[in-house]
Amino acid sequence: MVWICRARGAALVLGIWSYLYCRAWSATSDSQKCDETLVAGLQPQSFKSSSVMSGIYAPVYAKLNRREGDGGWSPLDSDHYQWLQVDFGSRKQIRAIATQGRYSSSDWVSQYRLLYSDTARNWKPYHQDGNIWAFPGNVNSDTVVRHELQHPIVARYVRIVPLDWSGEGQIGLRVELYGCPYWADVINFDGNTVLSYQFKDRKMATEKDVISLKFKSSASEGVLFHGEGQQGDYITLELKKSKLVLQLNLGSNQYGNIYGHTTVTTGSLLDDHHWHSVIIDRHKKHINLTLDNHVQHFKTNGEFVKLDLDFELTFGGMPLSGKPSSSNRRNFKGCMESIKYNSLNITDLARRKKMNSYSVDNLSFTCVESHAVPVFFNATSYLEVHGREAEDVLSLSFHFRTWNPNGLLLFTTFSDEIGSVEIDLIEGKVFVHINITKSKKNRIDISSGSGFNDGQWHEVRFTAEENSAMLTIDGDEASSVKINSPLQFRTGSPYFFGGFYSKSNSSYHPVYENSFQGCMQLLHVDNQLVDLHAVEQGKQGSFENISIDMCAIIDRCVPNNCEHGGNCTQTWDTITCNCEGTGYTGATCHNSMYELSCEVYRHLGNTSDFYWIDPDGSGPQGPLKVYCNMTEDKVWTTLYHDIKPETSVPGASKEKRVVVHLNYNASMDQISTITNSAEKCEQYISYSCKMSRLLNSPDGNPYTWWVGKGNEKHYYWGNSGPGIQKCSCGIDRNCSDSRFYCNCDADQRQWRKDDGVLSYKDHLPVSQVVVGDTYRSSSEAKLTVNPLRCYGDKNYWNAVSFIAPNSFLHFSTFQGETSADISFYFKTSAPDGVFVENRGNTDFIKIELKSNIEVSFSFDVGNGPVELIVATYTPLNDDQWHRLRAERNIKEARLQVDQLPPQIRKAPTHGHTRLELTSQFYVGAAGDQKGFLGCIRALRVNGFPLDLEERAKATQGVKPGCSGHCTSFKNLCRNGGTCNELYKGYKCDCSRTAYDGSNCINAVGGYFEEGTWLKYHFHTASTSAVVSDLSNVQQTSASDISLAKEELLFSFSTTKTPCILVYVSSYSQDYMAVLLKPPGILQIRYNLGGTKEPFIVDITDHKNMANGQPHNVNITRVGRNIIFQLDHYSPATYSLPPSSETQFNGPKALFLGRVLETGTIDQEIQSYNTPGFSGCLSRVQFNLIAPLKLALRSQNNSQVQVVGELVESNCGASPLTIAQMASDNNPWHPNSETANFPNNEGQAITDGVNRNSAIIGGIIAVVIFTILCTLVFLIRYMFRHKGTYHTNEAKGAESADSADAAIINNDPNFTETIDESKKEWLI
Repeated sequence: MVWICRARGAALVLGIWSYLYCRAWSATSDSQKCDETLVAGLQPQSFKSSSVMSGIYAPVYAKLNRREGDGGWSPLDSDHYQWLQVDFGSRKQIRAIATQGRYSSSDWVSQYRLLYSDTARNWKPYHQDGNIWAFPGNVNSDTVVRHELQHPIVARYVRIVPLDWSGEGQIGLRVELYGCPYWADVINFDGNTVLSYQFKDRKMATEKDVISLKFKSSASEGVLFHGEGQQGDYITLELKKSKLVLQLNLGSNQYGNIYGHTTVTTGSLLDDHHWHSVIIDRHKKHINLTLDNHVQHFKTNGEFVKLDLDFELTFGGMPLSGKPSSSNRRNFKGCMESIKYNSLNITDLARRKKMNSYSVDNLSFTCVESHAVPVFFNATSYLEVHGREAEDVLSLSFHFRTWNPNGLLLFTTFSDEIGSVEIDLIEGKVFVHINITKSKKNRIDISSGSGFNDGQWHEVRFTAEENSAMLTIDGDEASSVKINSPLQFRTGSPYFFGGFYSKSNSSYHPVYENSFQGCMQLLHVDNQLVDLHAVEQGKQGSFENISIDMCAIIDRCVPNNCEHGGNCTQTWDTITCNCEGTGYTGATCHNSMYELSCEVYRHLGNTSDFYWIDPDGSGPQGPLKVYCNMTEDKVWTTLYHDIKPETSVPGASKEKRVVVHLNYNASMDQISTITNSAEKCEQYISYSCKMSRLLNSPDGNPYTWWVGKGNEKHYYWGNSGPGIQKCSCGIDRNCSDSRFYCNCDADQRQWRKDDGVLSYKDHLPVSQVVVGDTYRSSSEAKLTVNPLRCYGDKNYWNAVSFIAPNSFLHFSTFQGETSADISFYFKTSAPDGVFVENRGNTDFIKIELKSNIEVSFSFDVGNGPVELIVATYTPLNDDQWHRLRAERNIKEARLQVDQLPPQIRKAPTHGHTRLELTSQFYVGAAGDQKGFLGCIRALRVNGFPLDLEERAKATQGVKPGCSGHCTSFKNLCRNGGTCNELYKGYKCDCSRTAYDGSNCINAVGGYFEEGTWLKYHFHTASTSAVVSDLSNVQQTSASDISLAKEELLFSFSTTKTPCILVYVSSYSQDYMAVLLKPPGILQIRYNLGGTKEPFIVDITDHKNMANGQPHNVNITRVGRNIIFQLDHYSPATYSLPPSSETQFNGPKALFLGRVLETGTIDQEIQSYNTPGFSGCLSRVQFNLIAPLKLALRSQNNSQVQVVGELVESNCGASPLTIAQMASDNNPWHPNSETANFPNNEGQAITDGVNRNSAIIGGIIAVVIFTILCTLVFLIRYMFRHKGTYHTNEAKGAESADSADAAIINNDPNFTETIDESKKEWLI
C-alpha cells in the first residue's frame, strides 16, 4: 500500500503538521502490515501435539476464539512433556502471540514457553532479557492474553510448551500468532563452495560500506566473506570458536608507525544451526557491527578512511588467489541468505548465475540441515539408554557443551554388579573412574584436558577392554590417555547420561547430585548411534526432565554485562565479574573505586598529593591520575603532559609548519569532563623567539597557532581572548616595538618572549602548537606550555532547596535498563518524603525517606516490587548532609547511606531484567506522592550530573542553592580553623591558628639559625586573640589584661642545650617560660606573683628531648591547675602553690629562641640566651595568636620582630600519632572543665603504636636525624656569608629579559641544545 500525503493551506505551521501527521500515519501503517493472523486459516494437518485426551480435544481446535470440538486442545496427561505444534507451511515473521484457555471450562495454561524451527527439528526457545523466556498465560478460560515479542522471530514451525496450568482443571489451550510472510534466497555452502563477486573496475575504494547477511551453521570455524587489496587493505568476517570475528585494515605503512589492523569479536554459540543476522555499517573509520539486534560501535586503527579492495569479494571462503597466510582458514559450512553488499543482492545474483563459483559441485539453493539431534539437560535430568550386555569391550562416545565446571557425564554398571564406570567433568577436566569390586586394585582413574566448561562442543571417546582403557578428547589421538592395568569386566545394559537413578526399597529414585547441565549430541553406545527420537517416543530407554532435539544453552557473558572491561565468567545460571585492574568494583564492575574530583578528596580531609579521580563516576570514561593542590583556598586539579619547558622548536619550511604535540595522561573526553565541571581553568603558554615571528604575518594570517578542544584552531595568545589576535603586550600596549601586537612579531635578533595565561576553558587544553616561522637559518624558538590547571567542581556543589511539599523538578526519562545507579547528598529536618521517582507502564523506581531513620529504595522490573531499606541509629532529619547511593543491575540491587553497611538484594536467576520506564524522572514527588522538604545536591544518574540549579530557576517551590554547609563540614576545618559559609560550599578561616591550607592542616614552622630569635608584641593585639575567652572581659589593650587561662602549643626539634624555646613576658613581674636544660630536660616555669621563687616543673619522665626528633608540647593553665602533654603520652596535671596568684597580669611580649627584654629577667633564664636556640619550631600558638606564622606569612608587620635568619620549614612538626581527643576528654576544649585522662601505662596506643613500632620508629628517627643534621650544616654554610655575597653575573645582564638572554648576549657562540628525542613532525 502506498500512502500519498499532501499538505495544503496558506499557513506553514499547518503544512508542517500535516507532513508529520502523514509520516506518523505511514509509519504506523508499515508496522501494522506485519500483524496478520497466521493460525486462523490453517488446515487441520498443520496442527500436531504430544498427545490428545480424545478426538474432541484435538489440536486443530486450538484456534483463538473458536468453539469447535470441545473448545480447544487438551492433552492426555497434564505434565511438562506436552506440547502443541503449528506448521505455517512456509517461513513467517512472527511478532506477537495470544492465548486463551479451553472454551467455557476450568482448563487453561498460566505459563508457557515458545519454541520455533524451520524443519520441526533442532528447536530454539524464544529468548528475552538473556533468558529462555516463560510467557505469562491465562487466569481463566476465555480472556485473550497477547504478548508482543521483544524481537520478531522467523520460522515455519512453532511449539507451545505449557509450564503451568489451572489448579482447578488441566491443560487447555487456544492460540493465535501474528506476523507476515517471509521469503529470502538461500545458498548452501558445503565447505567447498566459494562465491566470488568481481568488481567491474577491478578495483574498489570506498569510504562507506553496508554489508548484511544471515547465516546458520553447525561448524565453529569458517570464513563468511573476505576481500583484500594489493596495498594491504582487507576485510574478513569469519567464525572462530563459535564467535563472530571481524578483521579490518584500512591501510598500514611499511615503516610500522601507522598500524591499521583492527579486530572485533562478538557473539557466542553461533554454531547452533539457527539463523543469525549480521550487519556491518562502515562510514570511514566508524563502524557499527550488529549481530542479532546487538550493536557494537568501534573505530578502526590507523589514519586512513578508505577501504581499497582489488578484483573481488568472496563469500563462503578465501579466494583462490588469497595470500599464503590465509590458507589455514576453513571455508564456511552452512547456509546463508539475504546477502547484500552496498545495495547489491548477492544471493539474487548467484541464483541468476551472475557470479563466479569456486566449487567442485553445483551450487545449491536449498539449506541442508544437520543430522545431529541434541538433547538438553538441566539440574534434575537424566537419560537412560541400553547397550549390549555381557560384552568384554566397552565403547562409548558423545559430544557435550556446558558452562559448569562440574557435572556427571555418564554412569554405567558392569554385569553381575562387579563394578562401574563413571565419566565426570571436574573443574573443567574430564575424569574417568573405573571401580572393580572384585579386584585388589579396585579403582582406576584416567583424566585428560582442561577448560572444557567453555561452552564449546567437545567430543569424549572412551574404550575399555581386558587390561587396558583409553580416553580421547576432541579426536586428538596424539593426546589420548591410555593405561594398562589389570582389568576384567562384562558390560551391563543401562547407560545413564547427565544423571542416574538408583534402586532403593524396591523403588527407583533419581540421583541429582552433581548432575550435568548443558547439551549432548551424537551419543554412541557399543559403536551404535543412540536413536533419541525413539527414546522421546518411549520406544526405548527412559528419561526425566530433558528436552530432545533442542540445545537451550545460553551465553550469559554475551553481551558482556561486566562493565568497564570487567572479565565475565559464568555457570549455568549466573555470571561472575572479575573487576581486578579496572578501577571499578561491584557485582558488575559498575562503581568507581575513586572519587569524582579533587574537591571531593579535600572534603574527605585529604592533603595535596597525586590522586586517581573518576570525573564521570560510573560512566564510560575511566579513572585518571591528577595532582590535587590543596594548599590554597581553591583546590586546583593539575593535568600533566609530556612537553618540557623551553622546548626548542626545530626548523620548519615555508610550505610545512612544525607541529608540537602535547600528550596528556588522560583522554580528551576525560579532560572535557573536568573542564566542564570546573569553575575556572587556565594554562600558561610562552613563546621565546629570536627572529621568529608569532601571530602577525604580512598577509594577516598568523605564523603560529594552537589547537584546543575539538581540534579547533585558535589565533590568540596568553592573557588574550578569543577573536583577539594579539599577545599580552599588545593588549597592554607595552610591546618592544609599538608597531606590533607581539614582542616576537618585531622579528628582532635579541631573544624576546610572549607569554601569558590561556583562561577560556571551553577551548582548553592545548593539544598542539603549530609553529610556522622557523624556516630561516637565523630563526630560533622555544616553547613552554604548562600543565592544565582547573579549580572548583560545580557539580559537587550543585544544590537546590525544596521549600514547598508539592514541589518537584523533572528531567528526561531515567535510562537504566540493565544497569543503573543514582547518587546524591541530602539534608532535611522533615521526617519523610520522596527523593526521586520514575514510572513506566508497570515498572518503576523510587527512592524515599520513609521515616527519620529509614531510607527506602524500591523498584519493579516486571518480577514484582522489590524494596530495600537502610535503617540508621541516628536521625537522618538532623539538618546535616547525608550521602545516598542506590544501584540496580542484573546481579543485585544495593542501597547505602553514608558509611553504613549497604543493603543488598540478589536478583532472581530467571525473569525480567530490563527496567522499562516511560515517564519523566522526577526529583521530589509528583502526583499523589508526599514531596521532599530540604536540600539535595550533587545528583548523578549513571555518573551523569543533573543540573538542579538551572532547572530550579524556572520552577516554583524550589530555590537554587542551599545554605548551611558549615553545619555538616565544620569538622573538616581542623586545628581550630573557623568554617565560613559560601554560596557553593564553605571556606576554612585559618587566620587564628598556627596552620594554613584549605583545611588548616598544614603546620607553619621555621628553622632558627643559632642566634636567631623572634619577638611578638602583645600591645597591638586584639583582646580576643590574647584572652581567647571573652566572657566578662572589658579591657581594650594587652597591658590591662589579666589572664586566668592560657594555652600554649608548639613543636620543636633541636640537638643543643641549654636554650629557650618560648618565653612570655609581662608589664609586671609575671612570666612564663619553656626551657630545655642539659641534658635535654624540658622545664616549665611560671611566676604569677605571690611567691618568692618561680614555680618550676622538670619533665624527667622521658628521655633526652634534645635528640633531634620532633616533639609536641601542649600546656594549658586554668587558675592554679597546669595540664601538660608531651607527644602522644598521657597528660600530666600540676598545681601552682596556694600562695601563688591565679592571674597572668599584663602580658607584654612572646619570645621564641632568645629573650631580649627590658626590665628584670630571671638570671638563670638569661644564661640560656647564650648561644641561643638552634633548630626547628613549628605550629606555635598562644591562645589565638600564631606568632611564627605571622612572621613567615606577613611582611612589614609591626607586631613581629625577627633577628637573624629564619627559614620557613616544617622540620619541627611531627605527624600526629594519635587521633584528636574528643571534646569531653580534651582539657583544652572550651567546654571541658574537668577531663578524665585514661592511664595508658602498659597499654597499646589507640592507633596501634606499640613498643615494637616505637623501636622501629626510633631507628627511622636516627636516620632522619642524620639527614637533618646534614641539611642544617648545608643551610648554615649557605647563609654564613650572606652579608658579603658577590655576584658573578655576566655584563649585560641588567638589560637582558631573562637569564638565558643574559648568557646569550655575552656569548655569541652560545647554542641551545635541541632534544632530538622529541616526537615532532612537519605538516
